Amino acid sequence: MTFAENPATELARFKLTTGKLRSSRTSPFAALIETAGSVILGKTYEIKLAFVCLLAGGHLLIEDLPGVGKTTLAHLLARLLGLQYARIQFTSDMLPADVLGVSVYDRAAEQFRFHPGPVFAQLVLADEINRATPKAQSALLEAMEERQVTADGETRALPQPFFVIATQNPAHQIGTFPLPESQLDRFLMRIALGYPDQAQERILLAGEDRRAMVAGLQPLIDAATLMQFQTRLDGIHAAPPIIDYCLHILQYTRSSNRFRHGLSPRAGLGLLRAARAWAMVEGRDYVAPDDIQQVLPAVVPHRLAQETEQGARTDSTVAAQILDAIPIP
Repeated sequence: MTFAENPATELARFKLTTGKLRSSRTSPFAALIETAGSVILGKTYEIKLAFVCLLAGGHLLIEDLPGVGKTTLAHLLARLLGLQYARIQFTSDMLPADVLGVSVYDRAAEQFRFHPGPVFAQLVLADEINRATPKAQSALLEAMEERQVTADGETRALPQPFFVIATQNPAHQIGTFPLPESQLDRFLMRIALGYPDQAQERILLAGEDRRAMVAGLQPLIDAATLMQFQTRLDGIHAAPPIIDYCLHILQYTRSSNRFRHGLSPRAGLGLLRAARAWAMVEGRDYVAPDDIQQVLPAVVPHRLAQETEQGARTDSTVAAQILDAIPIP
């Protein structure tokens, strides 16, 4: 995969083909998205997707070149949502204990005491996750799926809510280890920020340091409020035609000879939940076909690999192919 074939390319194309995004000013989340947009300039759609991902209870993968704001976005979301934040810098020599924690012998108590690792936070930034070896990457798998970790034979629950935002550099860069398909599937969404346009970059260069701006922000909601919104997601109505729309998307990927394998039931559930979250942010209590279309470019492509003469590869046009092939209900 070349870097031109990345989520940012797909999302940009998708925005052009679907027209202007609807305003979210009527929803209670407008202030959060607007505030985040004042820090990460010109990326309202990507910010909205990131927040929708967390609202849906999913984990987020941000793939892009170094220096475009991936880490800043993660810290910014934690700040605005009032979440306990921890950052893990993944490196090639990292061990699973560096993520999960380690037991240390306490001489006074004559027993081992477990010292929790950085994964015991509400929002964990796994920075440059594909620079770690598969052994260290796998330390996050149980945490992401089960919201718990097992260390020294004991299972320990993680804080609630629990999110992982992972960043990764393009696969062609030196010192990267590709994420296995099983781990990619744990991420509800994959997005990219891309370069800002010239006008926004001028404001960025002439303005306040972004890290200082994040540090000066106050939470707009707290963890308890976020969890309340999450519990209301199942109340966002998805009519039978919307369910059928999702089913047709799943069946298309499974029956098409373009893909090595189709979308799993977990992917279908994630697509519908993300669409419900998008509808909630838009201030509606029902899912429309447009909600499916808005989140699909971030939910689907990283789960599919297309068959070519050179083997399987991902392609930035996957979402467009699927949406063009499936009639809108």
